[in-house]
Amino acid sequence: MTSRDGSEREGSTGSLSSDSLNARTDNDMTILDGQRVIAIEEHYSDPEVTSLFEGIDGNAARMMHEQLDDIGEARLKSMDEAGIDMQVLSHAPPGPQRLDQETAVRVSKAANDRLRDICSAQPKRFAGFGMLPTPDPAAAANELERCVNKLGFKGALIHGLTGEERLFIDDKRFWPIFERAEALDVPLYIHPAIPHPDVMNAYFKPYAKDHPGFLTAGWGFTMETATAGIRIILSGVLEKYPGTKIILGHLGETLPFLLWRIDLALNRRGAAGVPFRELFTKHFHVTTSGFFSDPALLCCIQEMGTDRILFAVDYPFVPQEPGPKWMEGLMLNDADKAKILHGNAETLLRL
Repeated sequence: MTSRDGSEREGSTGSLSSDSLNARTDNDMTILDGQRVIAIEEHYSDPEVTSLFEGIDGNAARMMHEQLDDIGEARLKSMDEAGIDMQVLSHAPPGPQRLDQETAVRVSKAANDRLRDICSAQPKRFAGFGMLPTPDPAAAANELERCVNKLGFKGALIHGLTGEERLFIDDKRFWPIFERAEALDVPLYIHPAIPHPDVMNAYFKPYAKDHPGFLTAGWGFTMETATAGIRIILSGVLEKYPGTKIILGHLGETLPFLLWRIDLALNRRGAAGVPFRELFTKHFHVTTSGFFSDPALLCCIQEMGTDRILFAVDYPFVPQEPGPKWMEGLMLNDADKAKILHGNAETLLRL
């Protein structure tokens, strides 16, 4: 397809053509025509991990306590009712990024072992993204390898900033993680967490108390994770490890919408210059997690192509049923819809 800048986007038939945007009525739709549905940003909680964050920033997770803890019949029933065949499970925020090195390593290994048991009990319904102890980057790289080679996980998910210094993941201390991910040919999912304390005070106070969503999914999460994505591109880590694969949720945390402008600004005269658009569309994938919007999805399709968009719900922070229903009603051709619902996940995660 042709993107908004006139260049060709590889691997997509999801353009504005009449074939792709072929509207279907309620009368000729079944539940996704029996297609396999894989949701790849679906959360659970590990009791040992969550116990370490009481009183810190685990409020969102605590509100969903019962649903996060349930990885049994109730969750499976909810998946069946929504038409979801498989969830790729990842631990809800906060994660080990906030812990000291020793605790992060110990807890991550134990939690990953328990997640392996969950997935092994229902191998057709659950797969996993590993938890990485990023406060110890070398240990995190080793744990990623163990997660993939020993536990059968499909990659790893990282929550926000790391350590007392609140480091973004592009810091060179974390490059061994990217190196290992490239060697293993698995993606790293960059997931939101609470922003830096100074940012919270400067940008979100005094509104966050009455409007907590402003600090989290309403804007704070998006701002922090979009910044993480931009920094990954600017850092040079993608040129150093050209096989790196990054996943961003929530339809790319606004980056597809801003791609043209960011690329223009970074390449103005006098700047160091960076092939931002090229690197983003080559290395990044986005998911629909918690963002069931036709216009937002269309922007992603125009900028990235349907090969780089994967279905997700963001359960339990978002109910399961609306996601598949939204996908069912999308004015996309069947081939593109199949890619988003399951084909891209099967390819990227080898499911």
